[in-house]
Amino acid sequence: MSFRLSQRDKDIIGFINQFRAVDRDSLVELFFRQLKSSVNACNSVMVRLYRLGLIERTQQYSPTVYLPVEAKIKKNSQKILHFLSILDIYKQMCTYSAPKQVIVEDKPTGRKGGIEPDLFCIFKGSPFWIEIQRNQYSEQKMQEKINLYEEFFFSDEWKALHWQPEDRAAIFPSVMLITPVRYAVNSNHIKIIQVASIYELMEKYKSPNQQQRETKTKANTSSSVIRINLT
Repeated sequence: MSFRLSQRDKDIIGFINQFRAVDRDSLVELFFRQLKSSVNACNSVMVRLYRLGLIERTQQYSPTVYLPVEAKIKKNSQKILHFLSILDIYKQMCTYSAPKQVIVEDKPTGRKGGIEPDLFCIFKGSPFWIEIQRNQYSEQKMQEKINLYEEFFFSDEWKALHWQPEDRAAIFPSVMLITPVRYAVNSNHIKIIQVASIYELMEKYKSPNQQQRETKTKANTSSSVIRINLT
């Protein structure tokens, strides 16, 4: 079969491969928003890519969720909701600034039993390892998770990760827990941030100047600037 893919087709396929599960409405928001009939345009493209065998889909969700062709995910798997949660955090970031160096289910240690954050990215100039807690865990289990990050910190292996800046000292990412529950976890060596959403993060770390401007002008929060002290 001979067919030509547009750059948008390639970008959509790559995005689905990267995030593992992507719902139709997210694709509309990220790739078709500028079009007048954005939903219809998205549906047309996704049906074509599906029929070409370039993506998979599951219609057990509404709207339809699209999966990579090589996905080892059952179409009714709870893992799909996990990946959609990661996608939602990514989209929240995009309302402020597109994150860079995005890695879904990062495994920076390269070995089993090490840290496995749901998401790594550089957002607003700061690197983050993000843990999305959809279920409530015990304080002990959460502290054990933080302890694994501390172990990795002391290994110094993180200094050689590919995204580290070449022109300045290596940075250990902040560990962000996206959770509606606040856990009594602590570390003397790494920065831990607990928020329910990226929106809360942006409010929490809004610069004083920005707060003053918003008080005076009620400016849109999309202009907020986040600067987190990583030292």
